[in-house]
Amino acid sequence: MSKHAYVFPGQGSQFSGMGKNLYETNAAAKELFELANEILGFRISDIMFEGTDEQLKQTNVTQPAVFIHSVVAYLTMPAVTPDMVAGHSLGEFSALVANKTLSFEDALRLVSIRAKAMQAACEIQPSTMAAVLALADEKVEEVCAQVQTETGEVVVAANYNCPGQLVISGSVKGIEVACEQMKAAGAKRALVLPVGGAFHSPLMEPAKIELAEAIQATHFNTPICPVYQNVAAAAVTDPAQIQQNLIAQLTGAVKWTQSVQAMVADGATQFTEVGPGKVLQGLVQKVYKEAVVTGVQY
Repeated sequence: MSKHAYVFPGQGSQFSGMGKNLYETNAAAKELFELANEILGFRISDIMFEGTDEQLKQTNVTQPAVFIHSVVAYLTMPAVTPDMVAGHSLGEFSALVANKTLSFEDALRLVSIRAKAMQAACEIQPSTMAAVLALADEKVEEVCAQVQTETGEVVVAANYNCPGQLVISGSVKGIEVACEQMKAAGAKRALVLPVGGAFHSPLMEPAKIELAEAIQATHFNTPICPVYQNVAAAAVTDPAQIQQNLIAQLTGAVKWTQSVQAMVADGATQFTEVGPGKVLQGLVQKVYKEAVVTGVQY
């Protein structure tokens, strides 16, 4: 039997005006936005609806904004029962609300703590990320390991987005050296990204310690369907395991390619992206051309 997967985007898919229509036309959505404002202690809805790109780019705004948009859109859809869920990086928190592992309130508090902790970790050491295009994953991993050995700098494979698109993460110097070597190894492009830190690398360890404490103090329910977590790239239903994987995600790789492959192997033929943008729809299609891919956004 064919299965339906719901997937949730991460940081980078935000835009000014996100969720405004939903707020204005749906009473339940409006209530959730106001609850979010209360939990965060500032009117994030105002920034989402009217803010500049610059305001929306601040990590302590971006992460909660994308989460709120995704989850409010999901919770106000006509009742759906997903067969499986997954989220890209930050999107994993949205996925865990969708499969009822976490409440909206608890997940939002964790997202806010995560965003602030990541921002603080970014300020400790200059670090960044780069997209490597059209080079085999194994080759990218090999070059990263080589650069780390030669320079002593941190450089790791961070986001396995789809075949031929892998994002690396590390110190500014390490990433610069790696980009040159990726091109020399045959990459079509190796492009430093406009991000303020090395997400999903060992440089996020201080944030991981802080987030771990908050996650361990939060109640995780048994989910109504499996979540395919970034670090596991496999179906997970055990609440304790979900907690551990969510903590490991901050310094571990986002295995999106492998997660989509695992969902397909477990019967997924239809994927619905819920939240801002269409990034995941494109990535899913590149991993599995036969997938029926749709999006829900407001």
